[in-house]
Amino acid sequence: VHRLVTYIFVYEDLISLTCGAVIIWYFAGSFEKNVGTVKHCFLTIAFAVLSGLLYLLLETVVSGVSEVEDAKGFMPVAFATLGVSTTRSRMKRTVFFGVRVPVVLVPWFMLSVAWFIPHSSLLSNLCGLLAGEAYGLGYCFCLDFPESVGAKLDQVFPFSLLKWIPGLKYIPGSLAERRAFESS
Repeated sequence: VHRLVTYIFVYEDLISLTCGAVIIWYFAGSFEKNVGTVKHCFLTIAFAVLSGLLYLLLETVVSGVSEVEDAKGFMPVAFATLGVSTTRSRMKRTVFFGVRVPVVLVPWFMLSVAWFIPHSSLLSNLCGLLAGEAYGLGYCFCLDFPESVGAKLDQVFPFSLLKWIPGLKYIPGSLAERRAFESS
């Protein structure tokens, strides 16, 4: 059962680790700004578990047709956060590699680009994207918790400790506190 979360910390080489770090920095950072650090940590674990379970379900079907790369690395969770962000975005179109495309297609284009990252599992990235899209469309509403719970968890260990670590940017759980934090 522990492997449903720990697979996101497994990398085979420096190139896949670097690509994973860039994806985490770019996509997960903007997602954390929107939901707060507490909810981001919770959803990271939830997306890892959901992606892992979906991968295990689909792997048995797909492995009969073609060879499947093992699920590893943070990219499935990054695709889940990208799926949520684009699904809930108010923007209709964006520029992607110099071409204006609908925002909802960006994660699918990124999935095709990620296919060329060494030791990256297309199936696990697809599972992450599907989990994020499902959450973004409201099918996983049980994962949402009220902002008041997030604000209370801000005061509890280990989150209360994270606020005092120099160089670490902690995003508050409530929307009002996030807006005050952004304006300061």
